Amino acid sequence: MTQVTERGTPLPTASRAAACVLGGAVAAGLGLGFLAVLVIVLWISSPYPDSGPGGALHLAAGLWLLAHGTELIRYETLSGMPAPVGVTPLLLVVLPALLIRRAARLGSAPGEPGEEELPTSAVFSAVLCGYLGVGALATVYAAGGPMPADPLSAAWHLPLVAALAAAGGAWEARGRPLGPLPAWARRPRYALALRAGAGGTLVLLGGGALLVGSSLAWHGAEVQASFLSLTGVWSGRFAVLLLAVTLIPNAMVWGASYALGPGFALGTGAAATPLGFGGSPALPRFPLLAALPPTGPGTPLTWAAAGVPVVAGLAVGWFAVRRAREVSYGETALTAALGSLVCALAMTGLAAASAGPMGSRELASFGPVWWQTGAAALGWTLVLAVPVAVTVHAWRNRPARGMAAEEDDWHDSGVREIRWAALRRAAGTLIPDFSSAEPGAKPGPAPDPQPVDTPADPAPAPANVPAPKPPKPPKPPRTVTVLPGLKLDLTPIPLPAKPPVPEPVRESVPGPVPMVTGARVLPRRRPESGSGTGTGTGPEPS
Repeated sequence: MTQVTERGTPLPTASRAAACVLGGAVAAGLGLGFLAVLVIVLWISSPYPDSGPGGALHLAAGLWLLAHGTELIRYETLSGMPAPVGVTPLLLVVLPALLIRRAARLGSAPGEPGEEELPTSAVFSAVLCGYLGVGALATVYAAGGPMPADPLSAAWHLPLVAALAAAGGAWEARGRPLGPLPAWARRPRYALALRAGAGGTLVLLGGGALLVGSSLAWHGAEVQASFLSLTGVWSGRFAVLLLAVTLIPNAMVWGASYALGPGFALGTGAAATPLGFGGSPALPRFPLLAALPPTGPGTPLTWAAAGVPVVAGLAVGWFAVRRAREVSYGETALTAALGSLVCALAMTGLAAASAGPMGSRELASFGPVWWQTGAAALGWTLVLAVPVAVTVHAWRNRPARGMAAEEDDWHDSGVREIRWAALRRAAGTLIPDFSSAEPGAKPGPAPDPQPVDTPADPAPAPANVPAPKPPKPPKPPRTVTVLPGLKLDLTPIPLPAKPPVPEPVRESVPGPVPMVTGARVLPRRRPESGSGTGTGTGPEPS
C-alpha cells in the first residue's frame, strides 16, 4: 500500500523533489568550493597576504557572485569612494552554468520502473530553489569581505543565470522537445535564419579573436613589460595569467565590436575605433590593455579590420539559401534578412554581457556599447547578406548549359524513331513494332517479296573468270500481330528445384588377410574307401 503524507502527496514524489532541491544546493556548493580552493591556494603561496583565510573565503564568495554577472563594490580606492566592478569574465560564467545544468538534467532523468516521474516544472523549481538558497547565503557572507556584492545586482543576475541554465538542463533531459509550434514557426525559413545568424556571429567572434591575437603579437614587448611589472612573485603572476585567460571571450567580443565600427569605450571620454583612438583614457596596467592601438587617427592597418564584418555578411547570405527550386527570390531575401536580425541580436547580448563599469567617474563605462554594436551588426550583415543570398540562389538554380538544345534533339520525332528502330533491331522479337500498328487495326498478310530483275541475255563471262553467283532473294519481313490490351510478361518462369540425388553407398571391401607366423600346416587326408559309413580319423595301419 502506498504511503501518503497528510497533504496527499506520495512519499516517493516528495523524496525526488527533495533530491532535486539538494542537487541545486550541491551545484552551488561545488562552484563555491572550486573558487574557494583556488583562492586559498593563491593566498597560501603569496608571500605578502593582506588578510587571513577568512578574507580569502569572502573573496571567493564575491568571485562566485561575479561569475553570475553581479557587480562587486571595491571600497579600498585612492579617492576613498566606493568603486563598482562590473566587467564579468565570460569564461568564468561557464562554471556555474554547467553545474546547475547538470543538476537539472539529473533531476529530470527517469527513475526506477514504476516510479512516478516529476514534471519538468517541478524539477526546474526545485533545482532553482536549492541553488538560489545557497546564493542568498553567499551574498550575505560576501558582504563582510573586501569586495562585497551589490544586493540589487545580485537580486536579478543570480536568478537569471540560474534559471536559464536549469531550463536548458531540464529541456535536454526531456529529449529537447519543442512542443506544438504554430504554423508560422514551422516554416523552413526560421531554421535557416537561425543557422545563418549563428554562422555570422561565429565569423564575427573569430575575426575578433584574430584581431586580438594579432595585436598582442604586434605589441609583444609592451604586453610582456606590463605582465612583469604587476607583481614579482610567481603566485601573483599566476593569478594575473588566470584573470587574463578568463577575459579572453570578452576580448573576442570587443574585437568584433571594433571591427564593426563602434569600437569600445575605455572610460567616459575615450573610445577605440578603426577610424582612430581618441581621448585620454585612465587605463589600469594589464597585459590585455597593453595591446591597444596607439592614440591618434586610424591607419590602413586598422581600416583593414572592416574585412571581418564583410566576411560575416557573406556567411549569413550563404547559409540563408535553401537548396530547392520552388523557393522564390523573395523568400530567400526574407530568410537572409531574418538571419541578419538573429546575428544582430546575438552580438547585442554578447556586447552587453562583456561590458560594465571598472570604477567610478572616468571608468564608469568600460567596453562596447550594446546598442551601437547591435545596430552595426544589423547594418553590415543586412546590406551584404540579402544580395549574396539572391545571387547564390540564382546561381544554384540556373539551367544547365546546352540543356535546351539537347532536349530538342532528343524529343525530335525523327531522332526518336531512328533510335527506337535501332533498339528493335538489337532486341529482335522481344520488342514488337508498335509504330506501324495502330489501335483497332487488323494484322494483314505479309507482303510478297519483290522479284529481282535479271538481264535476259547476260554477257558471256571470260573463261578464266568464274561466273558470279546470283544474289539471294531478300527474306520477307516478319509479321507481328499486336492485340490491344495484351501485356507481355517477360519475367522468367521459376523452375522447380530438382530433388537431391542420394550419394551411392560404397561397399566395404575386405582387406588382405594378415600373415600368421609360427603355425603348423597339416596335410590334407583322403577319405578311406570301404563299405563302412564312417570315416577314419585315426592314423593308417601299417
